Amino acid sequence: MAKQDKPVVGIIGLGIMGGMMAETLLQQGYKVIGFDIAIPCKQRLRQAGGRVVRSNAQVALESDVVIISLASSEALAHVVDELASVPHQGGKQIVIETSTLPLADKQAAAKALTKQSRTMLDCPISGTAARMKDRAWTVYVSGPPKACKQVAPLFQVFTDMAPYVGALGSGTKLKFAANHLVAIYNVAYAEMVNLCRKMDLDPQVVLEHFGNSPVLGTGVMRLRVPFMIDRQYTPPTMKVQVWQKDMQVIGDMAKSVNCPTPLFQTCASVYTAAMAMGLSQSDTASTAEVLALMSGQEQ
Repeated sequence: MAKQDKPVVGIIGLGIMGGMMAETLLQQGYKVIGFDIAIPCKQRLRQAGGRVVRSNAQVALESDVVIISLASSEALAHVVDELASVPHQGGKQIVIETSTLPLADKQAAAKALTKQSRTMLDCPISGTAARMKDRAWTVYVSGPPKACKQVAPLFQVFTDMAPYVGALGSGTKLKFAANHLVAIYNVAYAEMVNLCRKMDLDPQVVLEHFGNSPVLGTGVMRLRVPFMIDRQYTPPTMKVQVWQKDMQVIGDMAKSVNCPTPLFQTCASVYTAAMAMGLSQSDTASTAEVLALMSGQEQ
């Protein structure tokens, strides 16, 4: 895929992540077409200079490469079924699936797309839409090596961190491992911020000393602790409600391979408590409010 011959990129799912990918591709001179069932998402693409078409099938029909960014396995299955109405002509069309979904559902989608003369790559993204601006995404690229190499220039538009990690499904497994850690880190930082306040220690001071520490600092700390310090959790980089889906998927995978995850399971109850407190649309950093309530702190 030569730079001077940029492909037409179709994006199915124009939510937070899909919308950000569309805007970034447009800024780099790519022609982008897309579809989403949500009217605000379609309006966002039009305003950015992209073209909205009438269906997922039309996206595939008019694109060289298709990127899928969806919230559920049901949505993915629906899209795959719809694409079957427009089997690709000529060489196999590459479909880049970026969602965080159960591995079995991704594998089923890949099998169905193969029958449509399409090659699916499993390329989940680690990072939030806000971190795209810093090129801080990691894309775990997995699938047939030749196809992965062919679309490598697209990944370079988003990030310098898009390693090839192996056969189809390897990307999803790495994403599960990454999100497992993020779930624990986030609650750990919430607990640390709460401890600081109980000790009358300003958590801002802790962030200044620990944030860039090669031992204690992480990207999760630098992203989420400022939310916790300000006790303001909107606009969210990751909604608690959306994160619940990822937690469920990871927990199910752990059970399927008989892997105990005691820390992860303990953290899960904190996110559930955040939902019960009405924080479903807030950033996951709002877990700090769960721990604040448990320790008798008021907002």
